[in-house]
Amino acid sequence: MSMKGILDELHYSVELLEESAALRDVIDKHIHDQTLALKSAFFVADLGVIVRQQIRWRTKMDQIRPFYTVKSNSCPVVVEILAALGTGFVCSNKHELDLVKVFGVPSQDIILGGTCKQLSHIKYSAKHNIPLLVCDNEVELRKIARCHPKAKVLLLLTSESCCEREETAIPFGSTLKDCRHLLECARELGLHVTGVKFNIPSCCQDAQAFSRAVSDARCVFDMGEELGFEMNILDIGAGFDGSEAQLDKVHQTLKPMLDMYFPPSTSLSIIAEPGAYYVSSAFTLAVNIIAKETVARDCSGQPHKLLSANDEPEFLYYMNDGVYGSFANKLLCEDSISMPSAHKEMSAEEPLFSCSLWGPSADDLDQVVERCLLPELSVGDWLLFSNAGANSLGPAFTNTDQHKPLVFYSISEYDWQEIRNCGISLDTGMKNFSLGPCCLRSCMSEAAISTPA
Repeated sequence: MSMKGILDELHYSVELLEESAALRDVIDKHIHDQTLALKSAFFVADLGVIVRQQIRWRTKMDQIRPFYTVKSNSCPVVVEILAALGTGFVCSNKHELDLVKVFGVPSQDIILGGTCKQLSHIKYSAKHNIPLLVCDNEVELRKIARCHPKAKVLLLLTSESCCEREETAIPFGSTLKDCRHLLECARELGLHVTGVKFNIPSCCQDAQAFSRAVSDARCVFDMGEELGFEMNILDIGAGFDGSEAQLDKVHQTLKPMLDMYFPPSTSLSIIAEPGAYYVSSAFTLAVNIIAKETVARDCSGQPHKLLSANDEPEFLYYMNDGVYGSFANKLLCEDSISMPSAHKEMSAEEPLFSCSLWGPSADDLDQVVERCLLPELSVGDWLLFSNAGANSLGPAFTNTDQHKPLVFYSISEYDWQEIRNCGISLDTGMKNFSLGPCCLRSCMSEAAISTPA
């Protein structure tokens, strides 16, 4: 996307919620509006979640500076808030570099991530004096030396597979032996290696994985210093799912290890790359059911089209968004989709039925949820997917602009005051906001007396 295209996106309105209003009220309002119009899928974002996650990070991880992973969610409003709050950024391409630069992020606060970079992106980083690049192999190292000889390189350490998802993933990173070779190669090329990055996935339940990673990083630091490099950055990666419990667990495991291997006296900069941590729970996706099919299952669990009075029904619901749109991450990670809830009010006695959820393409790959339990729904009903903010918005996750759902932004008066307490205002840190009151009452009263088709 061109710079002009980015600038065109940088004007957005944010609804300011009164104390009595809740996010559910905002969702109800926009479902009402969409039901009367095109019934398009849409997101509702609670920007206060991003602010609260930043406050939580500062409270629990004060010695570690966050660098937001832009590919997790490249909505300009998200980037602008985090830039105003003082985070760094990890970019994977020229578009993301342009986006963060628009908000005045200093070059030294940007990392060009990814282990397989286009030459043009490396050259672009050199042109804009973006110093930090991640690398895990000799070919990439030689590309960097040729296109960005003043770069500061972070060597990516491989981590052991610690969950089923990781066992089937393509491995990235260098072993300790490979790191020795890369350090020697960098010295021959005249490149500066400035530190180490490792990445423990958030799905990992092994608390010792962080301990091993920090220990291995210390070994690479020692090798680098032995070869004459000034090693001063440790990047602990993106292994944060956004929950407070997981953040506490990581903090409790990491802190003693960091104090042991990298004591404060070493003047080391410790950074992390949270992405989903900030945005996952901030966004809710609302989708409309556009078609419905009823099948039956026999004892072997296989669906049959013919349904007799004695069969237990199963429903196939087709939605107006799928894996070729907002659920693109399903193709990369099977368990990335949260279970939905029905928007319409249901009694506690309402029976639940087995069902599967599909996108609109009539493609076998366009299955969003293989099986879940929901009350029986009708065409025109709405489903809500919470925790939908990570890897569901942005150029990398949609086919065309026509398929991008609208995003409605909101923030409570309390959370807006929290932003202002950080010294940020519309006149300084966030100039592209158009903040206005959320008109819920008139819409809700209208919804109460109308019966949309």
